[in-house]
Amino acid sequence: MKKKVKSSIVVITGPTSIGKTSAGINLVEKFGGEIINADSMQIYKYMDIGTAKPDIYEQKRAKHHLIDIVEPDENFDAAAYSNYAGNIIKNLNQKKIKAYVVGGTGLYIKALIKGLINYNVINEEIKDKLKKQLKEKGNIELYNKLKEIDFEASKKISPNDSFRIIRALEVYYVSGKKISDLQKAHNFKSDKYNVLKIALNIDRSILYDRINKRVDNMIKQGFIDEVNMLLKKGYSMDLKSMKSIGYSHICQYLSNKISLEDTINLLKRDTRRYAKRQLTWFKKDTDIIWIKPDDLDKIYYKIENFFNMSAK
Repeated sequence: MKKKVKSSIVVITGPTSIGKTSAGINLVEKFGGEIINADSMQIYKYMDIGTAKPDIYEQKRAKHHLIDIVEPDENFDAAAYSNYAGNIIKNLNQKKIKAYVVGGTGLYIKALIKGLINYNVINEEIKDKLKKQLKEKGNIELYNKLKEIDFEASKKISPNDSFRIIRALEVYYVSGKKISDLQKAHNFKSDKYNVLKIALNIDRSILYDRINKRVDNMIKQGFIDEVNMLLKKGYSMDLKSMKSIGYSHICQYLSNKISLEDTINLLKRDTRRYAKRQLTWFKKDTDIIWIKPDDLDKIYYKIENFFNMSAK
């Protein structure tokens, strides 16, 4: 039987504000191909400034997939991402078009490349009960339950992420197994693609300066008006998308709970902390090649070699 050949993909990742979008576009212009977004916020419609979404000009320079695909109140997770992105990669591969996965959401990239655990656990009755408890008592009570049942899982899930909290509790109540134990058993061992992973990074002080300047620029571009528009469209401050970095900060400001100056300072601080968490995540991946964003010659060299080897 003929051995199935894996599709080849290039991943460009790294912390926020590092220049991933620019790098991805440069690669398309150099080698051809199309970009598959791997930013968990850029999938949402109407959320442009706060997500640093590629603008119209950038999207004309290179075709982007998985941008503006869901409403801010729709559920979307790593499993959905892996599904969507996997189908796009399959189609591009059939057409002999190069695929670049570009973005900083580590879980999405991991789910795409390594696959996800098939829990085989669905119980609508239990799920409905958990959703009712969520509505009546709020996130924190359910999150505290998860901490009691599966402390390891709770450390990886935000108290605001009701979707994942309910999923972890549902898995436990239906199967009697902790979701963290199932994840350890799987260990994301299977590789679905022939992949080159490049992470961009620079000196931490320079990165933090870039983050601070980006936040100032977002405010100048009309970030506050963008969030106000979302609220006027009827999107609640309690949505997962609206509780993300930036949007939650502006919501607090628009609720008169914090001054604009404090909002900006907190947003800069929390974005810097997020970048640090991203770096910690990616540094655990020993397959990643670290390159400075302005070292285009090195990036081109690595990618050209990868494409040449993949073609053999």
